[in-house]
Amino acid sequence: MALIIILSLALGLAIGFFLPINLPPAYTSYLSVAILAALDSVFGGIRASLENKFNNAIFISGFFGNAILAAVLAYIGDVLGVPIYLAAIFAFGSRLFTNFAYIRRYILNNFSKKQ
Repeated sequence: MALIIILSLALGLAIGFFLPINLPPAYTSYLSVAILAALDSVFGGIRASLENKFNNAIFISGFFGNAILAAVLAYIGDVLGVPIYLAAIFAFGSRLFTNFAYIRRYILNNFSKKQ
């Protein structure tokens, strides 16, 4: 299982580095908010897995739903002339750091118990 994850990560990184994908500067705020929302879902999934509460359907729907909703809100904010994407960055960023802090504490507690 770990080998599949490592190979998938290596393949994704290779594709990302070697395919010339250029994004117009007008879309960078949408993509940045969507990536942050997706990362929030990934860290939330890791946390749920550590708490033995992981549900694949909730993870997949949250991953795509959060990314799409964040991008749509950033677009609506651009149309209205209001930087709504900043609110999404704050919300997803704070959740991401909260989940990361939980994961870090969980790993450090388990590591210290084994020693």
